[in-house]
Amino acid sequence: MLIKYLFLQHSNKKTMAIIEKKYQVDIFNVGNFNLLTNHGILDLLESIACFHSDIVGYGINQIEKTHLTWVLLHWKVHVFKRIGYGKTINVKTWASYVGKFSTLRDFEICDENGELICIASSKWSLIDISKKSITRITPEVILPYEPEEKSVFEQKDIPKIKVPELSTLCTYSFKVRRKDIDVNKHMHNICYLDYACEALPDEIYNLGECNDFEIMYKSGAKLGNMVNCHYVHEENSHFVIMKNEDNTHLHAVAKFNY
Repeated sequence: MLIKYLFLQHSNKKTMAIIEKKYQVDIFNVGNFNLLTNHGILDLLESIACFHSDIVGYGINQIEKTHLTWVLLHWKVHVFKRIGYGKTINVKTWASYVGKFSTLRDFEICDENGELICIASSKWSLIDISKKSITRITPEVILPYEPEEKSVFEQKDIPKIKVPELSTLCTYSFKVRRKDIDVNKHMHNICYLDYACEALPDEIYNLGECNDFEIMYKSGAKLGNMVNCHYVHEENSHFVIMKNEDNTHLHAVAKFNY
């Protein structure tokens, strides 16, 4: 695995604006058509994002020291081209827009010829684990990331998904398993994508991987929770709305634009 860093100097501290990593698409990143899946894409994006935070001092390995952890609020992904098993890709990420309580991280994926095959943006909040609440993103925290002005989408921020009214009964239910739990003791964000795909009607699922999708997270499901998935079709978008067992609490919304 080849790694390239772009370092900047600020106040005699080493900071990092952009990180790039080369990956080889492995068997866990492809589906039954031998092409990179959406699950595989999110797995790669999250991997490089976590690696970036580890390097600048606010990653998973530093939680016990900083008492801070990043929590994902939103994915927005657009795929231009899918490549197959064994191919080499270059993944790039950087911090972009920064607000008081949330920040954006953008991504680009290129193939071995330098062709752009995927762009993505994500929104994150910072959690103070000692207080178990969202905390302000201070200059001290964000400075090492050295945010870039560049954005992969025209809008710098990611608008919230407008959640449609439920028009159908639950199309799929599941119980959160042990293997679904992440380091923050909630269901891992990529699991929501997998379960949302299970809730899609066969005629939509059989269209293959969606090249334009979003996932908005509202509250993390925990081990043993029952989650109901409701499918709604509005115009050209297909939504999967994930709620708790009695449908009073929203966990997440996935939006697929075919």
